Amino acid sequence: MDLFSLTWTALREAVAAVPDDAFEGPSGCAGWRIRDLVAHLVIDAQDVLITLSTPADDAPTADALSYWTPRPTTWPVEATSDGGAADVDPLDALVVRLATAYGEPALLHHHLEDLGAAAGRAALLAHPELPVATQGMSLTVRDYLQAYVLEWTLHHLDLVAEAASADSAGIVGAGVPGPPAEGLAAARRMLERRIRLALPEEWSDADALRIATGRRAPSSAERADLDRLGPRAAMLPLSLG
Repeated sequence: MDLFSLTWTALREAVAAVPDDAFEGPSGCAGWRIRDLVAHLVIDAQDVLITLSTPADDAPTADALSYWTPRPTTWPVEATSDGGAADVDPLDALVVRLATAYGEPALLHHHLEDLGAAAGRAALLAHPELPVATQGMSLTVRDYLQAYVLEWTLHHLDLVAEAASADSAGIVGAGVPGPPAEGLAAARRMLERRIRLALPEEWSDADALRIATGRRAPSSAERADLDRLGPRAAMLPLSLG
Protein backbone atom coordinates (compact mmCIF):
# COMPACT_ATOMS: atom_id res chain seq x y z
CA MET A 1 0.00 0.00 0.00
CA ASP A 2 2.97 2.29 0.59
CA LEU A 3 4.05 1.66 -3.00
CA PHE A 4 0.67 2.85 -4.24
CA SER A 5 1.17 6.18 -2.48
CA LEU A 6 4.80 6.43 -3.61
CA THR A 7 4.10 5.75 -7.29
CA TRP A 8 0.90 7.81 -7.45
CA THR A 9 2.52 10.83 -5.80
CA ALA A 10 5.55 10.55 -8.07
CA LEU A 11 3.37 10.38 -11.18
CA ARG A 12 1.30 13.42 -10.17
CA GLU A 13 4.46 15.38 -9.41
CA ALA A 14 5.87 14.43 -12.81
CA VAL A 15 2.69 15.59 -14.56
CA ALA A 16 2.87 18.87 -12.63
CA ALA A 17 6.40 19.36 -14.00
CA VAL A 18 5.33 18.97 -17.65
CA PRO A 19 5.36 22.40 -19.33
CA ASP A 20 2.20 23.52 -21.09
CA ASP A 21 3.84 23.52 -24.52
CA ALA A 22 4.65 19.80 -24.16
CA PHE A 23 1.02 18.74 -23.73
CA GLU A 24 0.55 18.36 -27.49
CA GLY A 25 3.61 16.16 -27.81
CA PRO A 26 3.45 12.35 -28.04
CA SER A 27 3.34 10.06 -25.04
CA GLY A 28 4.45 6.46 -24.78
CA CYS A 29 0.86 5.34 -25.50
CA ALA A 30 0.58 5.01 -29.29
CA GLY A 31 -1.78 7.63 -30.72
CA TRP A 32 -2.04 9.55 -27.43
CA ARG A 33 -0.61 12.97 -26.74
CA ILE A 34 0.60 13.89 -23.26
CA ARG A 35 -2.73 15.70 -22.92
CA ASP A 36 -4.63 12.46 -23.63
CA LEU A 37 -2.53 10.50 -21.16
CA VAL A 38 -3.23 13.02 -18.40
CA ALA A 39 -6.97 12.91 -19.16
CA HIS A 40 -6.76 9.12 -18.82
CA LEU A 41 -5.13 9.58 -15.40
CA VAL A 42 -8.06 11.76 -14.36
CA ILE A 43 -10.39 8.87 -15.22
CA ASP A 44 -8.09 6.48 -13.35
CA ALA A 45 -8.30 8.65 -10.24
CA GLN A 46 -12.09 8.63 -10.51
CA ASP A 47 -12.03 4.83 -10.80
CA VAL A 48 -9.93 4.55 -7.65
CA LEU A 49 -12.37 6.72 -5.72
CA ILE A 50 -15.37 4.77 -7.01
CA THR A 51 -13.83 1.37 -6.29
CA LEU A 52 -12.65 2.25 -2.79
CA SER A 53 -16.20 3.33 -1.93
CA THR A 54 -17.82 0.20 -3.43
CA PRO A 55 -17.63 -2.69 -0.93
CA ALA A 56 -18.01 -6.12 -2.53
CA ASP A 57 -20.88 -8.42 -1.58
CA ASP A 58 -18.78 -11.55 -1.99
CA ALA A 59 -15.33 -12.86 -1.12
CA PRO A 60 -12.44 -11.78 -3.35
CA THR A 61 -12.49 -13.38 -6.79
CA ALA A 62 -9.24 -11.80 -7.99
CA ASP A 63 -5.91 -10.55 -6.70
CA ALA A 64 -3.32 -7.99 -7.82
CA LEU A 65 -2.10 -10.27 -10.62
CA SER A 66 -5.34 -11.71 -11.98
CA TYR A 67 -6.77 -8.16 -12.05
CA TRP A 68 -4.74 -7.79 -15.26
CA THR A 69 -5.63 -9.60 -18.49
CA PRO A 70 -2.65 -9.90 -20.88
CA ARG A 71 -3.59 -9.48 -24.56
CA PRO A 72 -1.46 -9.90 -27.69
CA THR A 73 -0.17 -6.66 -29.22
CA THR A 74 2.68 -5.54 -31.50
CA TRP A 75 6.00 -3.65 -31.20
CA PRO A 76 4.93 -0.87 -31.05
CA VAL A 77 1.17 -0.46 -31.47
CA GLU A 78 0.54 0.88 -34.97
CA ALA A 79 -0.86 4.39 -35.34
CA THR A 80 -3.03 5.84 -38.09
CA SER A 81 -1.96 8.74 -40.29
CA ASP A 82 -3.94 11.23 -38.21
CA GLY A 83 -2.07 10.28 -35.04
CA GLY A 84 -4.74 8.03 -33.57
CA ALA A 85 -4.12 4.40 -32.69
CA ALA A 86 -5.35 1.81 -35.17
CA ASP A 87 -8.47 -0.11 -34.10
CA VAL A 88 -9.10 2.37 -31.30
CA ASP A 89 -11.26 1.20 -28.43
CA PRO A 90 -14.33 3.48 -28.03
CA LEU A 91 -13.33 4.37 -24.47
CA ASP A 92 -9.82 5.32 -25.65
CA ALA A 93 -11.37 7.51 -28.34
CA LEU A 94 -13.50 9.17 -25.66
CA VAL A 95 -10.34 9.98 -23.69
CA VAL A 96 -8.94 11.90 -26.67
CA ARG A 97 -12.13 13.93 -27.04
CA LEU A 98 -12.23 14.62 -23.31
CA ALA A 99 -8.62 15.77 -23.29
CA THR A 100 -9.28 18.21 -26.13
CA ALA A 101 -12.36 19.57 -24.36
CA TYR A 102 -10.24 20.70 -21.41
CA GLY A 103 -8.60 23.35 -23.56
CA GLU A 104 -5.89 24.91 -21.41
CA PRO A 105 -3.44 22.47 -19.78
CA ALA A 106 -3.95 24.31 -16.49
CA LEU A 107 -7.46 22.87 -16.25
CA LEU A 108 -6.14 19.34 -16.68
CA HIS A 109 -3.38 19.99 -14.14
CA HIS A 110 -5.95 21.23 -11.64
CA HIS A 111 -8.47 18.44 -12.18
CA LEU A 112 -5.84 15.70 -11.92
CA GLU A 113 -4.38 17.12 -8.74
CA ASP A 114 -7.83 17.68 -7.21
CA LEU A 115 -9.05 14.15 -7.91
CA GLY A 116 -5.61 12.61 -7.53
CA ALA A 117 -5.08 13.96 -4.04
CA ALA A 118 -8.54 12.71 -3.04
CA ALA A 119 -7.78 9.25 -4.43
CA GLY A 120 -4.51 9.21 -2.51
CA ARG A 121 -6.25 10.13 0.75
CA ALA A 122 -8.97 7.53 0.18
CA ALA A 123 -6.30 4.86 -0.32
CA LEU A 124 -4.68 5.73 3.00
CA LEU A 125 -8.03 5.59 4.83
CA ALA A 126 -9.31 2.32 3.32
CA HIS A 127 -8.94 -0.91 5.30
CA PRO A 128 -6.44 -3.09 3.40
CA GLU A 129 -8.46 -6.29 3.80
CA LEU A 130 -11.84 -4.81 2.78
CA PRO A 131 -13.16 -6.52 -0.37
CA VAL A 132 -14.13 -3.98 -3.03
CA ALA A 133 -15.89 -4.45 -6.37
CA THR A 134 -14.69 -3.27 -9.77
CA GLN A 135 -15.01 -4.42 -13.40
CA GLY A 136 -17.07 -7.47 -12.50
CA MET A 137 -14.59 -8.78 -9.93
CA SER A 138 -13.94 -8.37 -6.24
CA LEU A 139 -10.57 -8.08 -4.54
CA THR A 140 -9.13 -6.68 -1.34
CA VAL A 141 -8.15 -3.04 -1.13
CA ARG A 142 -4.55 -4.19 -0.67
CA ASP A 143 -4.58 -6.15 -3.94
CA TYR A 144 -6.44 -3.43 -5.81
CA LEU A 145 -3.91 -0.79 -4.81
CA GLN A 146 -1.03 -3.15 -5.58
CA ALA A 147 -2.43 -3.66 -9.08
CA TYR A 148 -2.39 0.09 -9.58
CA VAL A 149 1.34 0.25 -8.82
CA LEU A 150 1.78 -1.37 -12.24
CA GLU A 151 -0.71 1.06 -13.81
CA TRP A 152 0.99 4.15 -12.37
CA THR A 153 4.48 2.94 -13.26
CA LEU A 154 3.65 2.09 -16.87
CA HIS A 155 1.93 5.44 -17.40
CA HIS A 156 4.82 7.26 -15.73
CA LEU A 157 7.08 5.63 -18.31
CA ASP A 158 4.61 6.75 -20.99
CA LEU A 159 4.83 10.31 -19.68
CA VAL A 160 8.61 10.48 -20.02
CA ALA A 161 8.92 8.25 -23.09
CA GLU A 162 10.04 11.04 -25.42
CA ALA A 163 12.58 12.25 -22.88
CA ALA A 164 14.12 8.81 -22.31
CA SER A 165 17.70 8.44 -23.44
CA ALA A 166 20.64 6.38 -22.23
CA ASP A 167 19.22 6.80 -18.74
CA SER A 168 17.20 3.58 -18.52
CA ALA A 169 14.70 5.03 -16.07
CA GLY A 170 13.97 7.95 -18.39
CA ILE A 171 14.74 10.51 -15.68
CA VAL A 172 15.82 13.19 -18.13
CA GLY A 173 14.46 16.12 -20.05
CA ALA A 174 12.42 19.20 -19.19
CA GLY A 175 12.83 18.62 -15.47
CA VAL A 176 10.22 15.85 -15.53
CA PRO A 177 11.28 13.04 -13.17
CA GLY A 178 10.86 9.39 -14.08
CA PRO A 179 9.27 6.66 -11.96
CA PRO A 180 10.82 5.80 -8.58
CA ALA A 181 13.14 2.79 -8.59
CA GLU A 182 11.01 0.95 -6.03
CA GLY A 183 7.95 1.26 -8.25
CA LEU A 184 9.83 0.11 -11.33
CA ALA A 185 11.16 -2.97 -9.53
CA ALA A 186 7.76 -3.87 -8.08
CA ALA A 187 6.02 -3.36 -11.43
CA ARG A 188 8.55 -5.59 -13.18
CA ARG A 189 8.09 -8.35 -10.60
CA MET A 190 4.33 -8.13 -10.99
CA LEU A 191 4.51 -8.23 -14.78
CA GLU A 192 6.89 -11.20 -14.81
CA ARG A 193 4.69 -13.13 -12.41
CA ARG A 194 1.58 -12.34 -14.46
CA ILE A 195 3.09 -13.47 -17.76
CA ARG A 196 5.03 -16.29 -16.05
CA LEU A 197 8.29 -15.32 -17.66
CA ALA A 198 11.47 -13.95 -16.09
CA LEU A 199 12.84 -11.31 -18.44
CA PRO A 200 16.60 -11.01 -18.96
CA GLU A 201 18.32 -9.92 -15.76
CA GLU A 202 20.59 -7.52 -17.63
CA TRP A 203 17.60 -5.50 -18.83
CA SER A 204 16.73 -2.47 -16.75
CA ASP A 205 13.32 -2.51 -15.12
CA ALA A 206 12.15 0.32 -17.38
CA ASP A 207 13.32 -1.47 -20.54
CA ALA A 208 11.75 -4.75 -19.43
CA LEU A 209 8.39 -3.07 -18.83
CA ARG A 210 8.46 -1.11 -22.09
CA ILE A 211 9.46 -4.05 -24.27
CA ALA A 212 7.18 -6.65 -22.67
CA THR A 213 4.13 -4.39 -23.02
CA GLY A 214 4.89 -3.32 -26.59
CA ARG A 215 5.81 0.25 -25.76
CA ARG A 216 9.01 -0.05 -27.75
CA ALA A 217 10.53 -2.65 -30.02
CA PRO A 218 13.54 -4.62 -28.77
CA SER A 219 16.93 -3.98 -30.31
CA SER A 220 18.58 -6.81 -32.20
CA ALA A 221 20.55 -7.70 -29.06
CA GLU A 222 17.41 -7.63 -26.92
CA ARG A 223 15.55 -9.78 -29.44
CA ALA A 224 18.39 -12.30 -29.21
CA ASP A 225 17.98 -12.21 -25.42
CA LEU A 226 14.30 -13.04 -25.87
CA ASP A 227 15.08 -15.90 -28.24
CA ARG A 228 17.28 -17.45 -25.57
CA LEU A 229 14.35 -17.49 -23.13
CA GLY A 230 12.59 -20.19 -25.11
CA PRO A 231 9.14 -20.60 -26.69
CA ARG A 232 7.24 -18.73 -24.00
CA ALA A 233 8.97 -15.46 -24.93
CA ALA A 234 7.38 -15.74 -28.39
CA MET A 235 4.08 -14.55 -26.89
CA LEU A 236 5.56 -11.09 -26.29
CA PRO A 237 4.61 -8.32 -26.48
CA LEU A 238 1.43 -8.28 -24.41
CA SER A 239 -0.77 -5.36 -23.47
CA LEU A 240 -2.44 -5.35 -20.06
CA GLY A 241 -6.10 -4.55 -19.65
